[in-house]
Amino acid sequence: MTEHDTAPATPTTPATTDTTVTTLVTGATGNTGGRIVRRLVSLGRPVTAASRGAAAPAGARGARFDWYDPATHGDALRGADRLYVVPPVSDPDPAPVVLPFLRRARAAGVRRVVLLSSSAVRAGDPGVGQVHAALGDLFDTWTVLRPSWFMQNLTGHHPHADSVRGDGVLTTATGTGRVGFVDADDIAAVAVHALTDDPPPTGDLVITGPEALSYDEVAALLSTVTGRPVSHAPVGFADLRDRLAAELPVAYAAFLAGLDRAIAEGAEDRVTDTVLRVTGRPPRTLREHAVAHLGQRPAPVTRPDRTP
Repeated sequence: MTEHDTAPATPTTPATTDTTVTTLVTGATGNTGGRIVRRLVSLGRPVTAASRGAAAPAGARGARFDWYDPATHGDALRGADRLYVVPPVSDPDPAPVVLPFLRRARAAGVRRVVLLSSSAVRAGDPGVGQVHAALGDLFDTWTVLRPSWFMQNLTGHHPHADSVRGDGVLTTATGTGRVGFVDADDIAAVAVHALTDDPPPTGDLVITGPEALSYDEVAALLSTVTGRPVSHAPVGFADLRDRLAAELPVAYAAFLAGLDRAIAEGAEDRVTDTVLRVTGRPPRTLREHAVAHLGQRPAPVTRPDRTP
């Protein structure tokens, strides 16, 4: 569960190929948003890629978009019929920002919405859960994606991935709790079906990979794949909160540490069939993902010291 930078994705083919509607993708440079934009472009679908920098791949229209600057919202919404919503990252209470935008989107002609939430957040919960709960009153067709923790947390741009590449230590407050890690490519594939299929998969979709693993098991797997020792260092809630608060707002640090504590209590120890059911193919395993991104590389050649 996180939304950061993107990596290339392989498109899947949704059930329909209607190219008469435009999809607006917010968070278009994020882990899922970037993948969704590229998939839609590859399918010949009109797409507006909305981000602060207005970056867009060939075939997509770029639009500058800032959740906190309503002046950027009108151009992003221009011509949009469908909308992928990534709430502002690190905002513990995005509803006051997101809900007015969704009302504006409805008035502008958006008829289908896909919201990125989290497996840890249910409808009505604080934060994104408040947006989730409001969708039924705003749109006739809506889907909420609730993915488990992203595999990219371990291989991409994330503190865990940095630790794997650096000191080889994963520090969590998850204890022996298990997580159904999921590849962002699989989340994006489900999202594209939700945005394009007629009828689409709707409602509340919990998305996981094919297996639930503890961080001890993750560390062992990464050690095998990389050929370098990786270990799991379990800490308590307060310790993790204080570590995170050194770089993050205290409230957000406490929120993140609380997610780890929930994992320790078994909240994420589950797998679902969502990826297979929606896309027709099984989700990627963490081993497959790790081999693709962190597979063993030849050891550097050691040359003898030379004297002048």
